[in-house]
Parts: sequence; C-alpha cells; structure tokens
Amino acid sequence: MKMILPLLFLCCVIHLVSAQLKVGFYNSSCPQTETIIQQAVQKQFNSDRSITAALLRMHFHDCFVRGCDASILIKSTKSKKSERDAGPNQTVRGFELIDTIKKSLETACPSTVSCADIITLATRDAVALAGGPSYAIPTGRRDGLVSNEADVNLPGPSLTVSQALQSFTNQGLSLNDMVTLLGAHTVGVAHCNFFQNRLSPVADKTMDPALAAQLLKTCAKSTATAFLDQNTSFTVDNQFFRQIMLRKGILNIDQDLTLDKSSAPIVSSLAANDNVFRQSFANAMIKMASIDILVGSAGNIRKNCGVFNPPNQKVDHKVL
Repeated sequence: MKMILPLLFLCCVIHLVSAQLKVGFYNSSCPQTETIIQQAVQKQFNSDRSITAALLRMHFHDCFVRGCDASILIKSTKSKKSERDAGPNQTVRGFELIDTIKKSLETACPSTVSCADIITLATRDAVALAGGPSYAIPTGRRDGLVSNEADVNLPGPSLTVSQALQSFTNQGLSLNDMVTLLGAHTVGVAHCNFFQNRLSPVADKTMDPALAAQLLKTCAKSTATAFLDQNTSFTVDNQFFRQIMLRKGILNIDQDLTLDKSSAPIVSSLAANDNVFRQSFANAMIKMASIDILVGSAGNIRKNCGVFNPPNQKVDHKVL
C-alpha cells in the first residue's frame, strides 16, 4: 500500500494540472490570440508547406524535454548552452515564425500569451492547413524557466518499437499514442545519415528493393534528405501507414511499427481508415501537449520567446 499511494497521488496531481488548461483560455485577456496565430501560420504555409513538419517536430522536441514549456526556444549564451543547441535539435526549424507571432501578440496583448501556447496553437493550425484534422486544444500553459542542453534525450530513428515506447511511456503516452504520433512522419523528411545503414553495404531486407535502390541514388550526396512519406509528402493523412505496410518505411523505427506484434495491429487500423487516423492523431496531439505543463503561478510569460525574462521582472497571465 505504501507504494500505491504515491502513484495515486501523482496521477491526481497530473490530472489537476491538466485540468487548469481550457479551450479559449485567452478569450477575455486577448481575444485575437488564435486569429493572430492562424494568420501568421497561413502566411508562412502559403510560401513554405514544409512548415507543418517543422512545427510538428519543434512541438514534439519541446514537450519531450521538461514538458511543453517552450524551453526549446531559448537561445544559448556564451556561458550556457540551451536545449536549442543539443544535437537532436540542430535541424529543428520554425523559430522565426514563433518570434514573429510573439511580436504581434506582444503588440496586441503585452505579457499575456505564453510561448508554449504559441507553439501548441501554431502546430495545430499547420496540421489543419496540411489537410489534417482541425481540433480544439486547451491553452493556459506557461513558459519554463530552465533550458539545458544536457537535458535533451530524445528517442532516435534507429530504435525498435519496444525501445522507443519506453520514452513515450515515461511521458504518460501509450503505445497507441506513439504509433499515431509517428504518423507525423507523413509530412517529414530525414537526412540520409539517419538511414544510410539500411541501404549499404547491404540493403535492409525489410525495405522494398525498389525504394532502397532509389534512396541509394538520392543519398549519393551526404547532405541529401528524403521524404518519409513518398506519396503525399505535404499532406497530413494516413498514407504513411499504408506505405510502411508495403515495406516503404525509411527510418528503422517506422518500418519496425509493422514488424512488432504489439504495434502492427494499430498500424493496420490507421492505414485502413483515414478518419480513424485523423481522430486518433488529434487526440494524441492534445494529450502530448499536456505533458508536464506549467500552469497557475508556475513559470511565467516570456516577453521574448528566445530569452528568459530578467530575474526581477515578474510577468504573469492577466486574471481572467
């Protein structure tokens, strides 16, 4: 009983923290919040459809390190390296868009909207623009006060399903959540060095031979990249799952989803029905966006997403 009580208490705390988020959190304090974010994302998407993949990756990398607190946005200083400079985050993009949105929101409603909520809402809007599900997501997150390069320990593309699942369960996510969230690869790309070992010196037998031959040519240049979804590369849909069932998964973790007995049935279900994928993806994104969030008096609201507020500057949400 002594072991159970702390676990029950922890579950209750997590539920109570998440419950402090609500859809339309800024309706009174900054009613134009979601419109400003949506318009900025729309403008970026019109000129660069890859922004959807960039924001999905940023959101995932942020939430899996210290929770969804925008700690990934903090710039390193001469004396201290932040999450932004960690190896896995070297290719994260979209920082300029978040800064642009923050600048507009600070003009409209100073010290009101958190950078953590900006990432969450911008990602939601980018998914919808790319043909994915539209979903309402609770807001009210606050920004973190810590960002350390050494804290970044993200699941890599060469892992097996069982290895990757440990990282997801550590964040309170299920196997179904993990498989569904990896469906974000439907708009992603990967640098060749992340899957080169599956191409040579001998092609991985679990990869479609024609795809392996094609990728070998693509990766003749060391800086080359390949779409993880070879079919609808800029659309958030279930085509990624259909392709990995045809042995067209590029990353090891993607293909292993169809080989592992625990995840294979989930892949089949998502591949068979795009509506099932859309609902599952929306649910998983909402769940991920609640990982270790800061609410109430925890954290603060940054004036500049890439820089911590000065120690003597207290910036809080306006009372609703």
